[in-house]
Amino acid sequence: MSITHDTYAAAFGFPFKAGGGVTSARGFTAAGIHAGFRANPHRLDMAIVAAQAPCPTAAVFTRNAFCAAPVRVSRDRLGGVIGESYGTAQAVIVNSGNANAATGEEGVRTAEAAAEIVAEHLEIPPRDVLVASTGVIGVPLPLTPFRHGVPEAAAKLSREGGTDAACAIMTTDTVEKECAVTFQVENTTFTVGGMAKGSGMIMPDMATMIAVLTTDAPLAPAVLHKALHAATAASFNKVTVDSDSSTNDTCILMASGAAADTMAPFSVGSAAYEAFQKALTQVCVALARAMARDGEGASKLVTVHVRGAASADEADVAARAVANSPLVKTAVTGRDANWGRIAAALGKSGARFDQHKVDIDIMGLPVCRAGMAQPFDEAEARKRFENSEIVLEADLGAGEHAATLWTCDLTHSYIDINADYRS
Repeated sequence: MSITHDTYAAAFGFPFKAGGGVTSARGFTAAGIHAGFRANPHRLDMAIVAAQAPCPTAAVFTRNAFCAAPVRVSRDRLGGVIGESYGTAQAVIVNSGNANAATGEEGVRTAEAAAEIVAEHLEIPPRDVLVASTGVIGVPLPLTPFRHGVPEAAAKLSREGGTDAACAIMTTDTVEKECAVTFQVENTTFTVGGMAKGSGMIMPDMATMIAVLTTDAPLAPAVLHKALHAATAASFNKVTVDSDSSTNDTCILMASGAAADTMAPFSVGSAAYEAFQKALTQVCVALARAMARDGEGASKLVTVHVRGAASADEADVAARAVANSPLVKTAVTGRDANWGRIAAALGKSGARFDQHKVDIDIMGLPVCRAGMAQPFDEAEARKRFENSEIVLEADLGAGEHAATLWTCDLTHSYIDINADYRS
């Protein structure tokens, strides 16, 4: 599903490309196939995204101490420093169905071998291949599907292969997630595109989140990382489905520079860089919101706005407490405007405020003013809960800082999906 109608993300100001995705930027091809990681022969389970040549690449990875083998391998190939992962790369291979996490040094060797297989068929150095995996933890990742699948995927690499690639990285996702936007600098049109997966075990610490992003703008690796770090802070790190951070969270950004071969790389602070940063953030926000909307068992996307906090950190922790509250999430499922659950979540968050200054709104309906109940029409509230996106707002009256988080409601289906995940 290419994202083209996210009005919140569109507010950043750049047009979404119809059918846009990870191959919308010039200089990139992709493919998605069934390689055999999954038993269902109709389920795509391996993707490759490739650049025409080695290009500046940056990434952010999970900070989970139980990080998976592919995270270790890819991080090493981009400098090996947590929080400062950038360098050059030419291809990314992603498999679904098996996380290759908690698999020891054998898992690392498997990830490295998978990269070598890709490198052989693309005729590039193995260190130019990054790897990512998603799926069940603690199960050895077999090499046979790579040996059988990589030749097919390499042969299918094309500009039209982006959607298949987005489908191949899905686990419990119900729809593929991809989008692209365009922006202009000096009469040259540039593109930022990407694909992501994530539905459960989602609350990135940098959800099972994997994202591959591409651009045809010219940027140096360190500058690319600075932009990616800022974009993820405003998007993927503002998503929570179930407050669990994955062992495999990976977000990779590659810049081919193919839209302007002779243009100098964008420098931090320039108008060109600012336009790129805004476009990148728009793509990341759209993908992040799509993950929240597609949370396991979800029926509603939930947006939590907290303003009036004493600091940016306190705005975040307050919004996160509301977004992670099972009581708030189940109230949304039940179409119950129980603002007391929101107040309780705010109160336990650790954010500093005077309860007598707090205002709360549900779907634009005032339900609490100055810490006290505000009369409202229950029937009107239930009607507003029929919207596909539920907006919860709170003003703490303690300062000038604000935060927005995206989550989803909590339904019986979440339990069903996760209780049966390995069955």
